[in-house]
Amino acid sequence: MTARIEDKGDRLIIWNGNTAKRGALSPELYECIAAAMEQAKDPRIRAVILTSEGGFFCAGGDLNVLIARRKMAEADRRDRIDDLHDLVRSIRACPVPVIAAVEGGAAGAGLSLALACDLIVASETAKFTAAYVKAGLVPDAGLTAALARMIPRPLAMEMCLMGRPVMAQRFADLGAVNLICPEGQAMTEAMALADALAAGPRTAQGVIRGLVDAAYDVTEAAQLDAERDAMAHAAGQAEAAEGIAAFLEKRPPNYR
Repeated sequence: MTARIEDKGDRLIIWNGNTAKRGALSPELYECIAAAMEQAKDPRIRAVILTSEGGFFCAGGDLNVLIARRKMAEADRRDRIDDLHDLVRSIRACPVPVIAAVEGGAAGAGLSLALACDLIVASETAKFTAAYVKAGLVPDAGLTAALARMIPRPLAMEMCLMGRPVMAQRFADLGAVNLICPEGQAMTEAMALADALAAGPRTAQGVIRGLVDAAYDVTEAAQLDAERDAMAHAAGQAEAAEGIAAFLEKRPPNYR
């Protein structure tokens, strides 16, 4: 089994189990990510964690598959890439926060998937590599867009043009990784983040995700309007009533 979904009640864990190929992309992983994003619409789900078995998050595309695609028409290759891009879109559109728990490293499209998540926990030994150029290829799955949002242009160019790995701590120093932990502890820390998210207001968190994502692509005037509309709606909802009451009463809120 190269991928599976573990349902923990208030969260889903997507396990990339392609250990023989350092977590390279597989059809089963595509299916599990797509299924988990759909299952996350259930109100009981408060977070999704994307992680791996075998000590390496994801090595990106399977080069044997890419070799086979050379025989395909270019239009057909576009379709296969769009399948990957649909996964990135589904992660971005998930109604609950998505956490990447990265051990070992994330390379190529594996890096794209990690950066598509909302929060990233990485072990101190993890490396992040835009490895495409090493195989004479170019980035896909939104990698250049994600890097442009997260890190300075010279480092993005260095990663993409030279394929040099960046250690997790450097990524964290730049704000691209939320939390660094000892090797083997990424999943533990990701679960702690999921615990904290599960105690929060699910609907408000979903709206916040959408606002932050949209802010990179629209004008300030458009974002002000979006925030106005979202806040006007949120202020009349049960989550706000509970949150405000809990604050005034100096007690923890209960959003369940």
